[in-house]
Amino acid sequence: MSQIITGSGCFVPSVVQKNKAFLDHSFLDNHGTKFDLDNQTIIDKFNSITGIEERKYIRTELKTSDIAHISAKKAIEDANVDPETLDYIIVAHNFGDITGDSKQIDTLPSLASRVKAKLKIQNPKCVAYDILFGCPGWVEAMIQAHAFIKAGMAKKCLVIGADALSRVIDIFDRDSMIYADGAGATVLEESEEIGGILSHSTLTFTADNEADFIFYGKSYNSEIMNGDKFIKMQGRKVYEFALNNVPTAMKQCFDQPKVAIDDLKKIFIHQANKKMDEAIIKRFYRLYKKPMPKDILPMNIEEFGNSSVATVPTLFDLVLKQNYKGHSLKKGDIILFASVGAGMNINAITYQI
Repeated sequence: MSQIITGSGCFVPSVVQKNKAFLDHSFLDNHGTKFDLDNQTIIDKFNSITGIEERKYIRTELKTSDIAHISAKKAIEDANVDPETLDYIIVAHNFGDITGDSKQIDTLPSLASRVKAKLKIQNPKCVAYDILFGCPGWVEAMIQAHAFIKAGMAKKCLVIGADALSRVIDIFDRDSMIYADGAGATVLEESEEIGGILSHSTLTFTADNEADFIFYGKSYNSEIMNGDKFIKMQGRKVYEFALNNVPTAMKQCFDQPKVAIDDLKKIFIHQANKKMDEAIIKRFYRLYKKPMPKDILPMNIEEFGNSSVATVPTLFDLVLKQNYKGHSLKKGDIILFASVGAGMNINAITYQI
């Protein structure tokens, strides 16, 4: 038996924030000092590195569980399954439900329980729980769903990645321009078809202080003393860590099912930074002594920004349904899901459509 994605869906926020919206911000370094560069130069440099031209935010009245629910409904409809037959609902996120007028994290009850309630599922045997795993959360939740099905504990699992990072950004931090909101969902089912999840791999690095690379910290503006905390990142360390570790981790995953590297059609990697992602894939192919193929890497970070756990399932759904930017998939294609993020965690899945 195999584990096949039978449905997918995503929520694309309607509020578009272009780079020029940050021209009037007062950016400070981590010591609270204003940069010598003007904002236009800061934004241009940011764009050249990350590739981000705009990002998408959710409307004020929405929360993470709301957009998780919308993407879930789309995936369920796409899979044509009865929600009452779902064995697990797993929601990957990092900050829970945060309202538009508050920075307080709300994870009680779990977002998965909230999604189950919004779906009006009556079956108590449908188990709903959350996973906190940094940006690789959706990939890891897929790995857990795969394990449940393989062990005979489930036949159908709904896996969701959703975050609203616009609610946890420090407006005085240049990195605030990276983050976005979004949600993506998939239904993973037991199947007699050939394909599905062929292999997976997960790593967590903490021995050299990697756990501190992405964290929740105070504003760079020391005058803000109300206790609010925001998403923070040691950007250079994250960049170097990813380049040094992600390609090898991806190879460890991809080599397990003995699939030829030339048969790999697409790589869906976490949309964190365009320059970094391209460098990771080039290094990945260098391990096989091959150049990076021209059309291997779909990217949507230019217009979507970094929506954390939502980037991979959102991009997958866009390519699958819309042939996004000319990228398409067909039955039998071998693809690779991969992600890196807070923890520091790295994971990957080899999958056959």
